[in-house]
Amino acid sequence: MRIEFFMPMIPPTCTHQEKQAHVVNGKPTFYDPPAVKAARQKLTAHLARHKPDKPIVSGCMLLTKWIWPANGRHKQGEYRVTKPDTDNIQKLLKDCMTAAGFWKDDALVASEHVEKFWGDPPGIYIRIEGLP
Repeated sequence: MRIEFFMPMIPPTCTHQEKQAHVVNGKPTFYDPPAVKAARQKLTAHLARHKPDKPIVSGCMLLTKWIWPANGRHKQGEYRVTKPDTDNIQKLLKDCMTAAGFWKDDALVASEHVEKFWGDPPGIYIRIEGLP
């Protein structure tokens, strides 16, 4: 099994880590602020075009390459060594992939490789492969 695609877009910079909380009747309630909600909707809409016919049901490897516009200050292909952190952007992406129907649970991702770059065209490259 191999799924591979590129989603042309300016990747979101807000992350799952930015969830907010408020207290209702003495209990914390968590919610997504508007920027995170918009990023979640954007990612889920782009991912829906690429979801597999059947959800992945066995262990897999996930490779992602996040590419932000170089805008003249960075060289094509230069690593992005500023925020957002890879673990935080990856968490939001995997949650959106679960919502879009790529798998029942992102716990099936047993191997992961994430890179952040400056370059053109901007977007997110995703490759999923089954494990041996």
